[in-house]
Amino acid sequence: MIERKAISFVGAEGNRLTGDIWDGGGQPVVFLHGGGQTRRAWDATARDVAKRGMRAIAVDQRGHGESAWVESGHYGFHHYGEDAAAIFHQVHERFHTRPAAVGASLGGLASLTAEMRAGPILDALVLVDITPRLDPVGVDRIQGFMGARMEEGFASLEEAADAIAAYLPHRAPRRSLEGLRKNLRQDEDGRYRWHWDPAFIKGAVNINSGAEALMQELIAGLPELHLPVLLVRGMRSELVQESHAREFVSLAPAASYVDVGGAGHMVVGDRNDVFASEILKFLGRDQAA
Repeated sequence: MIERKAISFVGAEGNRLTGDIWDGGGQPVVFLHGGGQTRRAWDATARDVAKRGMRAIAVDQRGHGESAWVESGHYGFHHYGEDAAAIFHQVHERFHTRPAAVGASLGGLASLTAEMRAGPILDALVLVDITPRLDPVGVDRIQGFMGARMEEGFASLEEAADAIAAYLPHRAPRRSLEGLRKNLRQDEDGRYRWHWDPAFIKGAVNINSGAEALMQELIAGLPELHLPVLLVRGMRSELVQESHAREFVSLAPAASYVDVGGAGHMVVGDRNDVFASEILKFLGRDQAA
């Protein structure tokens, strides 16, 4: 059995970034979670990847999970891109080969930004339900959910689970609250709050700062992106429409995409079995091997 071990990185501002590694001994694959999540969202997928002989590395991005809340309050997409570039460089230095990256939503845009601004830096990239073209209604809905109980928090894990179930009614009921516990922190007042810095949404330089200009930059640069890219889209996605996926693969020369039935924006949580199978095929190690 390949055990999870601790690994750490230094971000673009000298900020501490906490991660886990499942060391299968081969190609490093860096997993970057979505906004509001933590590295633990990748546990099941990372184990599958390591079992296929790769090094799976999952990292808490700035202001999330056990990574540092940055004193500067810099939480724009381009700041996450700078951290991603720093991580990829450090992985290359440690393992002497360019990593592949798997990024969900925020993590995907951070990885794409790193490659297009600081690359070539990656061997391959998987984008999980994200392109530079976003549905603004979907963005508002997701950020609205994230911000609704950001400061008030929840009295219990059960209350948090009920809120998520109301937001994601298509998802099967949780069999255990342990997975949810990983995305929450219990503060001194006993209440549970999301495991990320509130400045991510409400700060002076939050995730929306400069976002539109960066997205236009990324779209304009896609024809020059020759990196192999797989876009995995949830068919119920509120953020990535089918037209967005088709536009992306028409612009990026080495891009392809697959739809995952029964999944919304949270593809990994909704259908991890299908997701893991698709990325293993893309990375050159079919599950049947």
